[in-house]
Order: sequence, then C-alpha cells, then structure tokens
Amino acid sequence: MKVVTTIQARTSSTRLPNKVLLPLCGEPLLIRVIERINRASLHGTTVVATSTMPEDDVIEQLCIKNGIHCFRGCMNDLLDRHYQVACKYEAEALVKIPSDCPLIDPLIIDRVIGHYLQNFPAFDYVSNLHPATFPDGNDVEIMSMGTLKKAWEEAKRDFEREHTTPYIWENPSKFNIGNVTWPTGLDFSTSHRFTIDYEEDYQFINEVYNRLYRVNPGFDLDEILFLLEMNPGIRELNKLYAGRYWYENHLGELNTIIGYKNKISHT
Repeated sequence: MKVVTTIQARTSSTRLPNKVLLPLCGEPLLIRVIERINRASLHGTTVVATSTMPEDDVIEQLCIKNGIHCFRGCMNDLLDRHYQVACKYEAEALVKIPSDCPLIDPLIIDRVIGHYLQNFPAFDYVSNLHPATFPDGNDVEIMSMGTLKKAWEEAKRDFEREHTTPYIWENPSKFNIGNVTWPTGLDFSTSHRFTIDYEEDYQFINEVYNRLYRVNPGFDLDEILFLLEMNPGIRELNKLYAGRYWYENHLGELNTIIGYKNKISHT
C-alpha cells in the first residue's frame, strides 16, 4: 500500500508566528519534525503541505534546500490541501501529522499506521486521538483515499475544512473508525504538553532538545518522560497550557467529543 505522510505547515501562526522556523539544535523546528517522522518505518513518502501565500515561500525554499517534497495549496481549506497532496502523490492511505509536533515519537507513528495496515480494510480511519492518551504532540491520523475523498466531497462547515478530519470522526455511521491508545494504560494527553503554540512551549521543547538531542538524536518518549521526572522544572515551563486544544472553540458544534469536554473541564 502506498502511504503518504503529510505535514501541514505555515508561518502565519497567530499565537506564535514563524514557529516552524524556530531553531532546535541548529535546525528549524520543521526540519526536526520531518527528521522524527522519517525515523518511523511505515511513514512512506513525506510531503510538507504549505499554503500558496507569499509568506510561506520560505517553507518551500527550506524544503527544496533539504530535498523534501513540498506541496502548496489553499490557506484555510486544509481538507482540500490534504486531498490534493493525496491525489498528486497517488496515495492509497494518507497520514496527517501537524508541524507543531517536534517531539513526536516515531514508534507511536508506526503503531498507528501499523494498526491501520494490519487490520486493512477493517478501518477507514485510525488515529491516537479519539480518545487521546499519549502526551499531547504525538498526533497521528491515517485514512484511506476513499475516506479522504468522501470527506472532501461532503464536508461543508468551516471547521471541518480547516481541521481536515472532523467530518470523518464526527460521522461514525459513515466511516469505520479505529483508535490506538497508550499500551501503558496511562493517559497523559492533558497533563503533558509536547506541542507548540506559545513561547512557553518553545522554551520547553528547546530545553528537551538541548538535553537529549546531542546525546541521542533519536530520543523517544520514555527518554523525555525520564528527563521530566528527573527535572520537574522543565515541565513547569509550559504547564500553564496543558490540556488546551483547538476544539475548545467548537464544542457546541461537535457531537462526538463528550470525553474531550470532560477533559477540558478538569484542567
């Protein structure tokens, strides 16, 4: 099966502009995300999907410089951008990973993709987000081309287009949905924040890289958690934003997110 992993990236983040270009151990954050994704065995072809806006020329140039596939599409319609990537690269299954996950564990990527492939064609869509259990910032979603096409054709609401996959996981009667949880039985999805939206997130991630990357560029989730256990002050750098998610502004529109409502109310 031809798998294509798409990394959506832009420079115009409202909360932390140019976050994908912030340095981590001598390279832009986006390069570190790609580096970690490419350590996964099942990622297939990696493509950065950015917008056609002039401010994102720098992303395309960065990809060209580093020999990375780059696709440019609609700024706000991420569902269309992912669909067009899938068409161009003839994907049979498309993986969606955000560019704000520079600590994503390749083993988790392989676990989610592997669950989809090993059970094919049982699932139309598999993620580790419904419900989420891994530390926030290990987001992996994979869907069949047919599923992506159906969502592309039928999704109408703005947030369904902007966030690519809500139409899929909001319609379990139309799609067979699978989920991968943390084998430990733990749930760190609202207590540990490994994603980047704020300056404090960058301070946290940069500190993790400075401590671990130079020793082992392929450091994994267990090494991060051990570092935080030994140095609790690092986790405090962005603890203020733990449990914050994009869908907080859409709770009234979402039907299958009761568990997320409960998580938000307890953070």
